[in-house]
Amino acid sequence: MTADSFPTSGAPLPRGGGASVVVLSILLFAASFSPAQAQKRPPVPADEPLQRIVFGSCAVQDKPQPIWSPILEEDPDLFLFAGDNIYGDTANMDTLRHEYSTLAAKPGYQKLRRTTPILATWDDHDYGANDVGGWYEQKEASEDIFLDFFNVPEDSPRRQRPGVYGAHRYGPPGKRVQVILLDTRYFRDRFEKVELSEKAQKLGFGPYVPNRDPDATMLGAKQWDWLRAQLQKPAAVRLIVSSIQVVSPDHGWEIWSQLPLERSRLFRLIEDTGAGGVLFLSGDVHWGELSRYGGGSYPLYDFTSSALNQEWPQAKNLPNPQRVGDTIYPYPNYGSVTIDWSRDDPQIQLRLHDEEGDSVLSHTVSLSALQPEAE
Repeated sequence: MTADSFPTSGAPLPRGGGASVVVLSILLFAASFSPAQAQKRPPVPADEPLQRIVFGSCAVQDKPQPIWSPILEEDPDLFLFAGDNIYGDTANMDTLRHEYSTLAAKPGYQKLRRTTPILATWDDHDYGANDVGGWYEQKEASEDIFLDFFNVPEDSPRRQRPGVYGAHRYGPPGKRVQVILLDTRYFRDRFEKVELSEKAQKLGFGPYVPNRDPDATMLGAKQWDWLRAQLQKPAAVRLIVSSIQVVSPDHGWEIWSQLPLERSRLFRLIEDTGAGGVLFLSGDVHWGELSRYGGGSYPLYDFTSSALNQEWPQAKNLPNPQRVGDTIYPYPNYGSVTIDWSRDDPQIQLRLHDEEGDSVLSHTVSLSALQPEAE
């Protein structure tokens, strides 16, 4: 195996500078991220099933990141970065490399790289700028830096096409886990934006409303075709990583509901392909929660973990009729997906953990409950 919000104002984070800092950061980047040195832990063998996957999003590189300690104690088979893995917010690629180097210097992240395979997709802040989509002018250069940082092999399909989307499958037949990493930035069209009332702002709602243009896209035509092909491949569990929330209804921030026709298309695609075992993993919003969509042949869960080292207590005001239980956790967190393959009907435990590693949300679903209805 290879390592392949609550939105902010968009202003770059304060950073020291000067030409010497930029040159040093480039040298550190080159020294730290050669593929030969990347993952010292052997890949998960293709014939061994994944049992514990940990994921998270939204890590400010200039702040402490104590959460790596409990993550490492989980001893995961795989770690998934769901986006905003750094906060670059820049069109200057030297600055972007410097911010990645800051993450790479974190002792906890260094240990994670040495011990745990990592897969990643991006969100707006590591892609380029706050809430930006397909119109970002440096997206090609940013993609190259992202793929280099996460040691994506030169012969990977992710190197041969625009966008950072990709997929991997692990484990034997009957216990195979498919990880699908979506790119919700490179091709995405604009959302509609409105002026919020003072009351809505105080409640924490965002400025976006649904864009119902039938030509507006979230993934772009080629990524949609690719996703259809991936969903037709054999797998028992499918973890679809979307940097933004999929199931949660409109709260005014960046979510699939802002392009409702694309969200419906995604749910319809899962139905049409007969893909079972789908679980969405998402980030971005700076709170953790579990949502469930029940309009298909089986429930679609969206497990959100955000942020790794940020908090937004105001999020507790936001309603979500699709939320499972009453837990919305707006403090540093990470998510874990644990699969018990020993049972006749494998059990999947979804847990949200706080900064100390303690569970603040737990939900178990049987694999049999994530299967299309028999015709």
